[in-house]
Amino acid sequence: MMLCPLRMKVSIGLICNLMTYIRERREHIMTNTIIFDMDGVLFDTERISYECWEEIGETMGLGDLSEGIKGCIGLNQNDAEALMHSLYGEDFPFDEFTEMAHILMKKRLLEEGTPVKEGAREILKYLTENDYIIGMASSSSKESVMEHLEETGLAGYFRTVITGDMVEHSKPDPDIYLKACEELGVTPTNAVAIEDSLNGIRSAYRAGMKPVMVPDLMEPTPEIEAMLYGKFYSLLDVLDYVKNHNKNKS
Repeated sequence: MMLCPLRMKVSIGLICNLMTYIRERREHIMTNTIIFDMDGVLFDTERISYECWEEIGETMGLGDLSEGIKGCIGLNQNDAEALMHSLYGEDFPFDEFTEMAHILMKKRLLEEGTPVKEGAREILKYLTENDYIIGMASSSSKESVMEHLEETGLAGYFRTVITGDMVEHSKPDPDIYLKACEELGVTPTNAVAIEDSLNGIRSAYRAGMKPVMVPDLMEPTPEIEAMLYGKFYSLLDVLDYVKNHNKNKS
């Protein structure tokens, strides 16, 4: 579609304003506290979970569940159940469905191992060596989170690990991030959250933190873009940003 000169001028102006807005926010990203999400950020487990949910949905003859599966990314068990029932009715067999999906996912992870995202080990090592405070806020269960962290040897990097079964409502509500900040003894405004999901960004933003997105299965919507202090395409890109920030600061 062709743009008339006026529309073109307005569009270029909006793009320039957005780029300036992102650049100004990026200058204020860094603090010494960084709290990571787990699935889709440190581990490529969001993709596996999505595939397992799809496969079990087909096996059980439940029809197209794509809207619900995408909507559940970042939610804890309680909130995921409420969403699936709201979309597919109160008779949706959530417990049976998630139990079968969990069994399938455990089978795949036993066969394939927990896939660590590119840059995860490098950024955690660098942050630890440079005295950053590192935490985790994941909507997954404590058992699942600790299994992944211990299997991959990453558990020792985190001063606190807050999980979805430790709060009544997880992401997109702010509770999980507020609890993580409280455990670390930091104010939310002085903490960065690194997230891949829309619900995770909403949670961090509502907690008053500085949300940074490393997209995994979903790109940010305009609503989410307005909440971001930064967007990077991998943890290696985040690491490069942190290193450059520290270099320019010294």
